[in-house]
Amino acid sequence: MKFRAKLVDAACLNNFTRVSNMIAKLAKTCTLRISPDKLNFVLSDKVANGGVSMWCELEQENFFSEFQMEGVSAENNAIYLELTSENLSRALKTAQNARALKIKLTNKHFPCLTVSVDLLSVSSSSRVVTHDIPVKVIPRKLWKDLQEPTVPDADVSIYLPVLKTMKSIVEKMKNISNHLIIEANLNGELNLKIETELVCVTTHFKDLGNPPLGYYRVLSVVSCAIQSSKTMLEKRGGSGHPYLVPDLRGNAVSFSPLTMMLAVGFSYMAFITLSF
Repeated sequence: MKFRAKLVDAACLNNFTRVSNMIAKLAKTCTLRISPDKLNFVLSDKVANGGVSMWCELEQENFFSEFQMEGVSAENNAIYLELTSENLSRALKTAQNARALKIKLTNKHFPCLTVSVDLLSVSSSSRVVTHDIPVKVIPRKLWKDLQEPTVPDADVSIYLPVLKTMKSIVEKMKNISNHLIIEANLNGELNLKIETELVCVTTHFKDLGNPPLGYYRVLSVVSCAIQSSKTMLEKRGGSGHPYLVPDLRGNAVSFSPLTMMLAVGFSYMAFITLSF
């Protein structure tokens, strides 16, 4: 098995770092799947126990100026590595304003993902900071448990309101109920609702607009009743982010882009898929 890649574009490096930071917030460990044309970050916690499954897909040509890999065999040309998410995130944090970043699969008494950051010094000469991230090579027989989740087809696509506004509303609602119900329709209307034996509170958003179905190939599907006791929204603001709602005969919801991460890290059924 061989793998080496290089990033030189500042925007690509920044986006790659943001993806890594997001993964680190979702789970302690993750699987890095390397194939000839893609990188995938995979989370596959047991959904029955309240875990979250995620499939994050990065087209290598959109990020890397150099990319070489050889899988376990010609028939199975892929590499699956398990690593601590925070270790990769910390390594990439040192790459701010870097001239280049190289990632390589190495063996230093144990398998490592070696991250080399080419930095500029005050004297304009280069200096290299190297991080050796221990990884575990996942055997071929376990790959079947690390495949892209299957999600139902979506019937509703809607633009989200300003995410900071949604975050503020959800944080207030969680003080009343442990569950959040989200409703949307093709008229550009979105409702955030909580129901208890004593009270029912609904926040209405109108005129959000509906992008065409398929506007985003990626989905994130959540069960219709979301526990909101630890609900988190991405801290970044912004609006105009579409999400898709599959037909699950009720107040079912789904979320999509990187800028929208709801209800992560607590007991609910979720499949999250991201693409770049």
